Amino acid sequence: MIVDDEELFRTGLRMVLETAGDVRVVEACEADGVLKAVAAHSPDVVLLDIRMPQRDGLAVLEDLKGRIPTPAVVMLTSFSADAYVVRALRAGADGFLLKDSDPDDLIRSVRAAAVGGVVLSPSIAAAVVEGYASTLDARTPPGPDALERDLPRHDTSRAAQRTASGELRERLARLTAREHEVLALLGNGLSNPEIAERLAITPGTAKEHVSATLAKLGTDNRVRAAVIAYQAGLVGGSRPAPGRDGGLPTPEPAR
Repeated sequence: MIVDDEELFRTGLRMVLETAGDVRVVEACEADGVLKAVAAHSPDVVLLDIRMPQRDGLAVLEDLKGRIPTPAVVMLTSFSADAYVVRALRAGADGFLLKDSDPDDLIRSVRAAAVGGVVLSPSIAAAVVEGYASTLDARTPPGPDALERDLPRHDTSRAAQRTASGELRERLARLTAREHEVLALLGNGLSNPEIAERLAITPGTAKEHVSATLAKLGTDNRVRAAVIAYQAGLVGGSRPAPGRDGGLPTPEPAR
């Protein structure tokens, strides 16, 4: 399902997605028609514009997350440094894509979201990690699962940077070697079945490892875990946060 205020963009997105034989677009609408369309079609994935003039995409996201069952909601944005990204992450978004994403990447992302994978454009992840959260209005109250709990708010002071690095080291140090592998795979957007295949373990065991990894990181959101993986340097092209010896903390032995 596609939710965007521009009809031309909705049409183009539908055309791209429908070139994939296994993707069916059940509805393409503006924000006002979202809840009715979701109730009628029960989509697996909703592609939601993060900024719309009639109704804010964040408000629509909150409405969708209040439904049971909840579809996977992937936010669409034109700017990798959009402060709305951080707010959407707090509200439980299942992923983020730039509107100018490659058509093949778009299709792969929808498939991944449908099976519980992480959808995170690398440039958006980098923006969050590098501290674009600091552009967020300080008056916005954090939710009960606020981003600060998972990724410290950016601060240019040396003391704040040391604190953020220390918190990251502590969280990563709780992970076993296997859980470090799982976190890296989450950062690369893999779903539980894909993690199971990559690690040559059963899907049930993969699910247990994912749950344990998220619990030790203090979050229940795979996208937040993916951002932590980027910050820790576990994903290709990302920079590792320095440990006491200049590298990542040594993980616990695999169990």
